[in-house]
Amino acid sequence: MTGPRFLISGYYGFGNLGDEALLDVIVAQLRARWPGAAIDVLTADPAETATRLQVETTPRADLGAVRRAIDRADVVLSGGGGLLQNVTSLRSLVYYAGIIRTAVRARKRTLIFAQSIGPLDVWGRAVVRACCGGIAAATVRDERSRRLLTALLPKVRIERTADPVFLFEPDPEPLDLTAEGLDGAGPLVIVSVRRWQNTEATIALLAAAVDRLALEHGAQVAFLPLGGPSDADVSSSVIRRARSAPLLLPAVTLGQAAQVIGRAQLVIGMRLHALIIAARLGVPFTAIPYDPKVTSLLDDLRYPLAPLFVPGVKATPADIVARTDEAWTRRTELAAHLATVVPETTALAQRNFDVLNDVVTQR
Repeated sequence: MTGPRFLISGYYGFGNLGDEALLDVIVAQLRARWPGAAIDVLTADPAETATRLQVETTPRADLGAVRRAIDRADVVLSGGGGLLQNVTSLRSLVYYAGIIRTAVRARKRTLIFAQSIGPLDVWGRAVVRACCGGIAAATVRDERSRRLLTALLPKVRIERTADPVFLFEPDPEPLDLTAEGLDGAGPLVIVSVRRWQNTEATIALLAAAVDRLALEHGAQVAFLPLGGPSDADVSSSVIRRARSAPLLLPAVTLGQAAQVIGRAQLVIGMRLHALIIAARLGVPFTAIPYDPKVTSLLDDLRYPLAPLFVPGVKATPADIVARTDEAWTRRTELAAHLATVVPETTALAQRNFDVLNDVVTQR
């Protein structure tokens, strides 16, 4: 039995566990709904992606190969992730929007899929308007993105869904990290941090929060680098600044990272997908919203705890102490809140694939 041929475009093959979790879920859901489908992924590491997921791959930097992959496809998915934004660079936006434009011109069924949209300046908005008209549909993972994309593409069907990582499952096999220092001596706090603007101030504030949890609340704090060596580097900077002795965990698989987060009593997260996995598993968290997509997640979850701090916004040591203590003491309440809202969000994550099914089956 044959099925449609899908081409997936995203930030894949760069070793970012959050983006790879997105790809894992998308591939699994496509196979569940269309067992005979062919799946091709644009990736920076074709060999690794092909081996890990048993899919076809195309090197994303080879534009000739990308065009040929588009020509072979029946359906082109742009996403998931935060692709249509020009904070990273205008060049990045032009790359992803150019793939959409090429697919539309080739008359392929093309979707903006499970994305956060923006931030976009005046040039970014112009690129999205020029390149993305004519797509079959769009699903976006927060309400802010829905409003923005609706203003830019008023004739396109746009539905607010949720990030597919809300469907991600941890590895079932127990993970032993006692050799890394996780000995169960105290309640576990997992920290997921990334490099961002004003990093020195971020490091100082995080070190203060980590010390408060370790020295006043008896927590064992461990940093989990989801974004590869860059995350490990900034994590090490916080560890060196801290007076306590937080741990740096080694690189682990996607399912193992979720398993570690699931053991925690609290997560401190900059990385969006660390927060999503925490929410998915009912683990209370305190967020550091470096990007509007993190703020949008908090809004969509109706999360009742204010961020630990916002990078670039002044916060005093007294602020950090108060907010850290509040996150710690409200853990039971926060976990109960997540238990009420996550089923709704999981259903929204499934809606991405319902909308895709509508597009695949339409005549």
